[in-house]
Amino acid sequence: MKTMVEKLVRVEREMAAERGPFFLFALLLREDAPNVWDLVASSSWIGKDKAGALGYVSEKVSSALEPDELVKLSRIVLIEPDSPSLAAFQQALSVEHGTVEIKDSEFSGLRIRQGYLITSRRRTDTKTHGLVERTR
Repeated sequence: MKTMVEKLVRVEREMAAERGPFFLFALLLREDAPNVWDLVASSSWIGKDKAGALGYVSEKVSSALEPDELVKLSRIVLIEPDSPSLAAFQQALSVEHGTVEIKDSEFSGLRIRQGYLITSRRRTDTKTHGLVERTR
């Protein structure tokens, strides 16, 4: 699983560089879906063309993972940036281009047996992609 997560970290970083930052990018094992994982993503560019975004994310993930890793994925879930369920993740943990493992958690009524948050960050100034320059 570690290798698969490392590959997804690289893919997330690449997509963020190409299209813009993610608010959420996570691999989640739901309690009601044993042995298959959901890839959950949210970004401002996803909401503009959901079908196109799904195709893009799917293609990037498919090209990065081996066939035996791909069969572990149940689905790709795209979340709108203003979704209340996104806020639940963002309030719980903050990480960007990394890996935070979660276990036995619940977010917006969704029971998660295990998960890996690759990016979970609050929405900020989209012009600076979350970076705010300070001057004295």
